[in-house]
Amino acid sequence: MNAPTTDQLPVVVIGAGPSGLAAGAHLVERGIEPLVLETGPAAGAAVREWSHVRLFSTWGEVIDPAAEKLLAPTGWVRPDASTYPTGGDWAERYLQPLADALRDKVRYGATVTGVARAGRDRIVDAGRDEQPFTVHVRSADGHEERITARAVIDASGTWTIPSPMGADGLPALGEKTAADHIAYRVPDLGDPAVRARYAGRRTAVVGSGASAFTALALLADLAKDEDGTHAVWILRRGIGANTYGGGESDQLPARGALGLRAKEAVEAGHASAVTGFRTETVESDAEGRLVLIAEGGRRLDPVDEVIVLTGFRPDLSFLSELRLGLDERLQAPTTLAPLIDPNVHSCGTVYPHGVNELSHPEQGVYLVGMKSYGRAPTFLAMTGYEQVRSITAALAGDQEAAERVELTLPETGVCGGAGLFDEPDNAEQSGAGCCAAPTTLQIGIGAPATTSSGC
Repeated sequence: MNAPTTDQLPVVVIGAGPSGLAAGAHLVERGIEPLVLETGPAAGAAVREWSHVRLFSTWGEVIDPAAEKLLAPTGWVRPDASTYPTGGDWAERYLQPLADALRDKVRYGATVTGVARAGRDRIVDAGRDEQPFTVHVRSADGHEERITARAVIDASGTWTIPSPMGADGLPALGEKTAADHIAYRVPDLGDPAVRARYAGRRTAVVGSGASAFTALALLADLAKDEDGTHAVWILRRGIGANTYGGGESDQLPARGALGLRAKEAVEAGHASAVTGFRTETVESDAEGRLVLIAEGGRRLDPVDEVIVLTGFRPDLSFLSELRLGLDERLQAPTTLAPLIDPNVHSCGTVYPHGVNELSHPEQGVYLVGMKSYGRAPTFLAMTGYEQVRSITAALAGDQEAAERVELTLPETGVCGGAGLFDEPDNAEQSGAGCCAAPTTLQIGIGAPATTSSGC
């Protein structure tokens, strides 16, 4: 029997989350065989871990068009487009039905441990581009196998590697030792055990994004019911006009409302803000409470618990034999990185982008979804859907469709210049940087994908 040609091989998609399943749907629509590999036991395994958190995007903004077409014949009922799902809603009412519609094209309990070119390690040039990919997979029972693929779309996200508390990107001294009192996720206060962990206690919240806003709002609600509950908000920069996000200027209203709730928590006294604090060390006092120490020896009053919400970073270990073109700062594709680099701007909106921005020196491999952003924040589901639409069009040989941008993204209303290491005294400056007045980007069908470094 003749071996299949490369074009007859499946496209392996790593991860059955929103972007990975959308990739599967777009590949099916293009007549290309997908194989979606998910390490968890169900679709959206990572999303299910924050099932208690409500999205700031509506149902209408988190359903992929090709996925909806695939779901339509199954009797699937589309949720009200104007309402906001929780992570649990998203997983149960959309991601799992979509995975079910893809049937045997999705495999669970399948962990990808390595990806390479067949017979070629990272060093070898000869015949490299003509070789298919080999994807090494370990099943839940420990069985190992090798799958051959024509292309690889890595949509595995960044959920498994939260960034640590230390301001230098490494765990603060003592952070690992204090692990029993440190969490790296938004707490589910609907769980009695979790609620008891924070009720009546003093909790430090480290971070300045939407997750930190959510944690502050939840702890403020808990403080209204449980005396002694207080949050200490740890910020590496000062408080200025953009600290709480775009507020009413955000074109995703629920996202703007998160920042306003965090602001209310501070103003009501349920949370206190500590600015210009870059954590270096975590110590325990005589009573077992945690003391955070910053550069220069600045010490905070003891806290009972710490919630670290400083972002996530990609797992690139299983891609080590591939030739990826990644930005040295963000670990995002080099052409995409200038669009999303918070060293350059703090805008939450990025020009829609596709295969051109997501390609690597290793042809046929793509990082999509949250993973494509590396360490950068502010990713939207609809961005991932546009990414996989463009990539699957390219894999199908439809370059015109691949380079066409079919997406309008909402602005955050935040335009504050450099977003990572502002000095506390400079935090009041606003309206500077790369963004003009907040507007919705109108990039029409037929426009080429941009590689502009501006907002």
